[in-house]
Amino acid sequence: MKDAVVRETLRQIENIAGDGAGQAWSMDTRARVQAVLEGALGPLTSRQIENQLAREVTILLADLRGFTPICSSYPASTVLALLNRCLVRMSEIVFHHHGTIDKFMGDSMLVLFESSSDPIEGACRAIVCAVDMQNAMHELNERHRTSEHPEMYFGIGINTGRVLSARLGSDLYSEHTVIGDEVNLVSRIESFSLRGQVLISESTYERTRGFVATAEPMDVFVKGRSKVVLREVTGIPSMGKVVPRQESRRSLRVEVKIPLGYKMVVNKVVLPEVHHGRILDIGYYGILAEMVSPVPLLCEVMVEFEVPLVCHRAQTVYGRVVKIAPHGNVWHAGIEFTSTSDADRAAIQLVVQLLIQGIEESSR
Repeated sequence: MKDAVVRETLRQIENIAGDGAGQAWSMDTRARVQAVLEGALGPLTSRQIENQLAREVTILLADLRGFTPICSSYPASTVLALLNRCLVRMSEIVFHHHGTIDKFMGDSMLVLFESSSDPIEGACRAIVCAVDMQNAMHELNERHRTSEHPEMYFGIGINTGRVLSARLGSDLYSEHTVIGDEVNLVSRIESFSLRGQVLISESTYERTRGFVATAEPMDVFVKGRSKVVLREVTGIPSMGKVVPRQESRRSLRVEVKIPLGYKMVVNKVVLPEVHHGRILDIGYYGILAEMVSPVPLLCEVMVEFEVPLVCHRAQTVYGRVVKIAPHGNVWHAGIEFTSTSDADRAAIQLVVQLLIQGIEESSR
């Protein structure tokens, strides 16, 4: 009897959907569907509707780091081919782990993981997916090096919590999406991630404790919350999976004393006030800076400085503060570059090479 009711209910819904194919459902269409469902299941209570709209999911947000300089340095056809190759590969990995792509947003993607029987299982699948994505990007970059294409890196943030799932919009345009504070939080988490890095919230960590290996917890401050605890995923021991550590994050560094100007970047907007300090050491992909006052851990800055020996002023270098510590009356901040122009990158690498050669020659 139950099977017959289900089949008849599905037939009626198919007929209604066929009448409005390709369009957002009107109020009349929605009323017809509700009438069919109530005929099969009885009157729907507000609690039942709420349970269908609000549910726990694990949200993964992945965004390409430094993609804007690539867009400005290569032909449009090359940029689109690289982006498409990357997103196709990432989509394959998402589907392999039974994730649902909620949307693509330019060079980023929002993915949902859930499990009606076990919420923990959805969170575990999200983390395995993120680790596989970073390993796939590592493989793609090895191919790019041999073909002289630019290397590309994802920063990934993951959070678990209850969201509202609904179709939003009008009869002209609408889309099904998830909304809520937990979605906003995963966006903040992703913005803190470095290239090749996977950061997870405390709620995701609590559901996957014992399954995932992480670095020490980090306290960060985000809008609307007093404090958020994040952890960097380093691997999944039981599966023999490791997040590839980017060699660019530990390149050779040389000691210098270079005046530094820096501006804070908030919500992708560069604030006008210029702060001053100096660079104590420099490498291909980052600097150690001396500052008069502290800056928040994992905040973004735009730095400007004269590159010695090569007559170049770096003005389009963006970085993330990966460590901050007091040092007497000043503060030392480790800043990893997140985006540089080709000219700035070339000048920084050249001066590092020249300084290293000078050190080697003076030691002979």
